[in-house]
Amino acid sequence: MLEMKSRWAPYWQAAPLAIVFLIFFVLPLLVTLAVSFWTYTGYSIEPAFVGDNYATAFDKCLASLPDLCTTFRTYLSTLKFCLTVWLITLVLGFTIAYFLVFEIKSNNVRLILALVTTIPFWTSNVIRMISWIPLLGRNGVVNQTLMSIGITSEPLDWLLYSDFSVVLALVHLNTVFMIVPILNSMSRIDKSLVEAAYDTGASGWQTLWNVIIPLSKTGIAIGSIFVITVVMGDFISIGLMGGQQIASAGKVIESQINALQFPIAAANAVVLLAIVLMIIWTLLRFVDIRKEL
Repeated sequence: MLEMKSRWAPYWQAAPLAIVFLIFFVLPLLVTLAVSFWTYTGYSIEPAFVGDNYATAFDKCLASLPDLCTTFRTYLSTLKFCLTVWLITLVLGFTIAYFLVFEIKSNNVRLILALVTTIPFWTSNVIRMISWIPLLGRNGVVNQTLMSIGITSEPLDWLLYSDFSVVLALVHLNTVFMIVPILNSMSRIDKSLVEAAYDTGASGWQTLWNVIIPLSKTGIAIGSIFVITVVMGDFISIGLMGGQQIASAGKVIESQINALQFPIAAANAVVLLAIVLMIIWTLLRFVDIRKEL
């Protein structure tokens, strides 16, 4: 009897979290999938099982070949932002984590500096986005400074409401998601391995490439999953910093929800989820993150 109780004890302990996971994650996904097959008009939504919403989402795509249809261009734009932000946050996150782990000797100072990286989370996303407008606008601080020191003779229009401002805002918001997992992985590296690499004649770059990066790949994968998941579905940052002029998959879904076109919005959400899952699956093919969990 005691043996049976001890065998089932872990399942009972995990049951509350599993129930919450099923109710607030799995069930909404199943509902979204079901609604994506419903039919709708301008006045009603009716339960059904048809593929019209997926066909509508990608209509004219085959007919427009070799040119890309609007849907494909939108998803390519989203992937472009995702790849750019992922690459920049990876470089920044890895550099900052490396500095904290291998250059800062005091644990207290390292902890304080790590907490400093979370400062952007002390305010809401909208406030953080709006704070860029006085800096990057035509009459903003950056343009006024550039003109006052003679670097430019007129305001730079591409600083705000452009791809640049969108990428800048997304990097600002998501770099910490890359820092923390990489920092966690790096902090577990045995410093004697790094010293051994130097003792055998390895250069700094060789040590970085052959020792530190391989031992940090789990944190890199986890941080990449965080950043990719957030950026792929982001529509607030792209809307505010793009001046409502830059398309993304998240904004398309938002527009369809605002127009009460829930079935086609659900279909686009399912497609977006499938793309994100494929990217995550590809990452997991190279790294086993279970070692970190």
